[in-house]
Amino acid sequence: MATKPKNTKFMQPMNVSEDLAAVVGKGPLPRTEVTKKLWAYIKQHKLQDAKNKRNINPDDKLAKIFNRTTSVNMFEMTRLVNKHLS
Repeated sequence: MATKPKNTKFMQPMNVSEDLAAVVGKGPLPRTEVTKKLWAYIKQHKLQDAKNKRNINPDDKLAKIFNRTTSVNMFEMTRLVNKHLS
């Protein structure tokens, strides 16, 4: 008999801010889905830095989420996106 996976906090649907919803769609969404949709947006709009793929060059929509227009490291991105989840 298969056991049901635990519903961890990581998988719990979160409310999404208006700025983040403009990129990933209306919530509530689990963090995993937010990350997946965010990366799809980044790749679709070719926002990864050509020389260093770990960096994202934000467009107008991402600049509102990251609160800056300069390049953002992908590890830093998670922290900045978390401010838009509740």
